[in-house]
Amino acid sequence: MIRPEVNSTEYLDQQRRGRMILICMLIFFITPIIAVIAMYKLDWRPKGESVGELVVPTKIMKMQQPLLNSNGLVTNINLLKEKWSMVYITADCDEQCKEKLHQMRQIHVSLYKEIPRMQRVLITTATDVAELQNNYPELWILNQPNADVIAFSKQFNIRDEISMSAGRIYLIDPLGQLIMSYSPSTSPALVRKDITRLMKYSWTG
Repeated sequence: MIRPEVNSTEYLDQQRRGRMILICMLIFFITPIIAVIAMYKLDWRPKGESVGELVVPTKIMKMQQPLLNSNGLVTNINLLKEKWSMVYITADCDEQCKEKLHQMRQIHVSLYKEIPRMQRVLITTATDVAELQNNYPELWILNQPNADVIAFSKQFNIRDEISMSAGRIYLIDPLGQLIMSYSPSTSPALVRKDITRLMKYSWTG
């Protein structure tokens, strides 16, 4: 059988095209990752972009042991999936805690038609939460058992910061990933604007 002659010029052109396609694919997939990491490292936020602190990489929240809610009922370990979750964590719910819970409710209510896509969660070691239950009947309060609550709260620690005393609002997406946190000084109006934008462009939950 006679083999057809391969044109060396065509072969080199094919190789070049193959390399260019590979390089373009690498740029397409890697550039966004580099951009996010650079924004995080340099603390750079373009105008109109997120006011929260991006969690890089995202952390999947895993409830190793089912926690009990304030009524002593077992909580589904997948509680932080299916919906967006605003989470606040504290040992005792002092005045700062109560103010944050109020802000979270105001943010939630202001989402209007998106309200069903969001839930609010308080993770605390406080045992006397009757007042909170009365004031926020739709709030998930996870406070038992004490040791398991503390262990779970550590998953929210960012860098060297302890979540129990950070005073932050944490945002979890419907895949159960911790993606954003908001410092105690962040305006509720900005948090709402941020969350609204994220929910608008999300294909989950």
